[in-house]
Amino acid sequence: MKTLVTGATGTVGRHVVDHLLVANVEVRALTRRPDSAGLQAGAEVVGGDLDQPETLASAFEGVDCMYLVVTSETEQVVKLAAGAGIRRIVVLSSASAALEGNSSGDFHRAAEVAVEGAGLQWTHVRPGMFAGNFLDWADAIRADGVVKAPYDAARQSPVHEIDVAEVAATALMSDGHDGTIYTLSGPEALTKTEQVAAISKGTGLAIRFEELTPEQWREYAEQEGTPSYVVDWLLDWWAQIVDSPEAVLPDVQQVLGRPARTLVEWAADHAEDFG
Repeated sequence: MKTLVTGATGTVGRHVVDHLLVANVEVRALTRRPDSAGLQAGAEVVGGDLDQPETLASAFEGVDCMYLVVTSETEQVVKLAAGAGIRRIVVLSSASAALEGNSSGDFHRAAEVAVEGAGLQWTHVRPGMFAGNFLDWADAIRADGVVKAPYDAARQSPVHEIDVAEVAATALMSDGHDGTIYTLSGPEALTKTEQVAAISKGTGLAIRFEELTPEQWREYAEQEGTPSYVVDWLLDWWAQIVDSPEAVLPDVQQVLGRPARTLVEWAADHAEDFG
C-alpha cells in the first residue's frame, strides 16, 4: 500500500509521515519545496502544489490512499485522485465544519462534500483548537514571561498536533473508518490561567497570566500585527465560550486506545520554542 501525504511538511503532515513510516507504510510525501523538506528518511519526497492540480499527476501514480489538506482546489484535486485510482482519502478538516454560517467551516465543509461525492472511502478528521496556537505567545513569554489576553474564563480544549496526525494515519492504514467524522479535542477544557500554568509546567519557565479587557487586548493585539478580522473573531468566540466551554471529546481515545495528550505534554514537546 502506497500512501500520499499532502502538506507533508506542515504541522500535522510531518507527523503523519513519521507515523506511517514507523508502521512500515510506503509513503510519498508531497511538498512545494522538496529540496528543503527535511522529512524522515524513508519517505519518497516529491514536488507539487495542491493549488495547481495540474502539477499532481505523477504524485498520484501508484497511490492507494491519500491524506488531504484542504485548499480552494480540493474538488479538482479529488477528481484527479479518483481518476488515478486512489481509493481512500482522509481529509484534514476543521471542527468549524459543523458550524453553519462560519466562513472557515463553510470552506472546510465544501471540501468534505467534494470528497464524499467522489465515490471513494473517506474519513474526515476535524481538530478543534490546535495547541500550536499557543506559539503565538512565545515572543511575549521570551520577552517578559507574561501572557496578556481577555476572557480568562473562556475554557478551551487544545489538541496536540501529534494526536491529530496519529488519528489521520490510523484511518489511512486500517479499515473500519470509512464514512466517519472524527472531531478531536484535548483531554481538558482549560481557562487561560490554566493554559498558562500548563505551559509553564511543561517548559519549566516562570510564566504568569494578566487578564485584559477586550478593548485593551484589541489595542495590544493590533499593535502586535494581528489583523482586525482575526481580533473580531477571537473576541466573539471567547465571549461565547465563557458560558459554553469547548467540549472535551472522546474521539482520540476511541481511535488510538489511549487518552489525548495534555497541554503540559505539548508544552514539553515545544519547550525550545518558548525558551
